Amino acid sequence: MTKTSSKRGGWRSWLAGQGMLGVLLALCALFSVLTLQPQQLAGTRAAEALVDELVDTAPGTSIAVLSRAGAEGEQFVDELKRRLDETGRSPILTVAGSPAAIRAALEGASGVDVLAVPSDTAAIVGSIQSDLPGLGGARLMSPPTRSWPTFLLKSNLLNVASQIAVIAIIAIGMTMVILTAGIDLSVGSLIALSAVVTTWTIARMGGVEASLPIVLLGALGGLLAGAVTGALSGLVITRFRVPPFIATLAMMQVGSGLAYLISRGRPIHELPDGFETLGRGADPLLGIPHAVTLMVVLYVGAWVLLERTVLGRYLHAVGGNPEAARLAGVPVRRVLLFAYTCCGALAGLGGVLMASQLKSGAPTYGQSYELHVIAAVVVGGTSLFGGEGKITGTLIGALIMGVINNGMNLTNVESYTQKVVLGLVILAAVLFEQLRKHSAEKRAARAGAASG
Repeated sequence: MTKTSSKRGGWRSWLAGQGMLGVLLALCALFSVLTLQPQQLAGTRAAEALVDELVDTAPGTSIAVLSRAGAEGEQFVDELKRRLDETGRSPILTVAGSPAAIRAALEGASGVDVLAVPSDTAAIVGSIQSDLPGLGGARLMSPPTRSWPTFLLKSNLLNVASQIAVIAIIAIGMTMVILTAGIDLSVGSLIALSAVVTTWTIARMGGVEASLPIVLLGALGGLLAGAVTGALSGLVITRFRVPPFIATLAMMQVGSGLAYLISRGRPIHELPDGFETLGRGADPLLGIPHAVTLMVVLYVGAWVLLERTVLGRYLHAVGGNPEAARLAGVPVRRVLLFAYTCCGALAGLGGVLMASQLKSGAPTYGQSYELHVIAAVVVGGTSLFGGEGKITGTLIGALIMGVINNGMNLTNVESYTQKVVLGLVILAAVLFEQLRKHSAEKRAARAGAASG
């Protein structure tokens, strides 16, 4: 009987821990079905889909491979030429360039029987073909469309990851704060303060001509602005016993006011082109945005901190029972100070990232972001009562919020309805947490009664 109860409790605990992951997968499946539609192939995939059809043309058919300029266009031309060369059907003409370049190449060509083009170039080449009498008999061929969810396109998935990067990074710090049974309402204002400090520093020390050391100095200034403000919140909370809600609400106003004072209420745009590398740049080989890479690295570090270090156990202990933690020798004040400082620093990093993404700094950045960050943490399963939560759950929570936003945009749900849906998702997550906690208490009570 005891073994059966233990097994049931273990399965229930496992299912509760995997619940939000299941929700994320269910949402991905739902939006995949809702956005299923014919997709135009591009790049190497387009070449792979078209090569067999070209090889099946009559022997001696002369083929021209054409595409407009761009990475995918060059991939299409190079891959199709390589495959045709392997079959002995080498094209007589290959061009990946502007419409003018394609026209010039076709005007000088003769005896072209087939014009092989990707779908996004077909209209351009078709227009050029109608203007050139010598190409009237040429056959225009492009790869067939294939049904695939717009939601699952690589470009869209990377877009979702990029969009949640700022929220997900700040949510790491918020998870630490909420684990201690606290809250930080200032992170939205700290995004604006950090973005303004970063861009103001760069604009004052070089502007559009600023060197890399100046850019790094500005980014460091923005990060420190967030860390110092977070540390002040922690000091007020630990030394003067001010409730976290009140202390961080005050710092929210301070951060916003400082952002307006420094920028004089105006956006700062005098920034070098290289400043946007962190926010908009991507790995040249895999195409993964730098912001997403940074987010993943930070989550790996946060997981190690919370799951494999003494400090991580202290954060859980302080949230579970601060008095018991103090009696057990846990430096409660220092742990709380660390949590709020770390949260502020990550909000500062989020401000730097947002400034890089938008290539500007403004005191209006980050409005209502504190709500989105808290929502990601709560939806991810971290208890608002403290002491319980996983950093992996926070990442899943941020992804859930991003997937819902992106999916509703793809399915043309109006913005007002999106707010209602997101509000209901947050409410459902909190209610689920309450029901789960109540169920755990009842099981503990029954177990106690049975053992007695």
